Amino acid sequence: MLSKKEQRKEQIMQSALELFSVKGFYNTTIPDIANALKMSVGNMYNYFKSKDILAKEIIKYISIYLGHKLKEINELDISTEEKTRKIIEVYFETAMKKPEMIDYFLRIYLSTREVFKDGCEGMICVNEFVTEIMIYFEEGVKCGDLRDQDFFSAFGLFMGYLGGMVFLRGENILPKELDDYVDDISYNVYKALSV
Repeated sequence: MLSKKEQRKEQIMQSALELFSVKGFYNTTIPDIANALKMSVGNMYNYFKSKDILAKEIIKYISIYLGHKLKEINELDISTEEKTRKIIEVYFETAMKKPEMIDYFLRIYLSTREVFKDGCEGMICVNEFVTEIMIYFEEGVKCGDLRDQDFFSAFGLFMGYLGGMVFLRGENILPKELDDYVDDISYNVYKALSV
């Protein structure tokens, strides 16, 4: 059970995520976020000392959220091929039900690196998510389903594909909903990574 302070922090992060997805990161101010929550700017600063600190906490929050979901998949006694499909389902489900989370990762975290340079270098702020992807790859290689290859080339293939599809959805280019592509994408990703 989260404390009241932790619950309020989550509310602030969720409100900021929604505003960032509509107005953009640089066009959204701390007063905008405070107003959306009907709280004072001063009170906002009790939770987050700056917008940059809030930005870093949001990416950690998203990483923990997705990492937890992937950990559940990694703990299942199913084939690597089935895990591949479930990971894609979770990512697409998140993109459809909580689009601001994936949008934040794709449009803010990856494109405004200057905000994340101090304290979020490399993959530090997304380590929960990345760790579970590493476990998926390591276990897939260990059981002989996936090729033993450089992690970043495998990670780039997997996440680049998913990110690209979510981006196309966000641009209203896809003729169908994301979950209609799960079968094809699961097949393609697994075949590209498998032995």
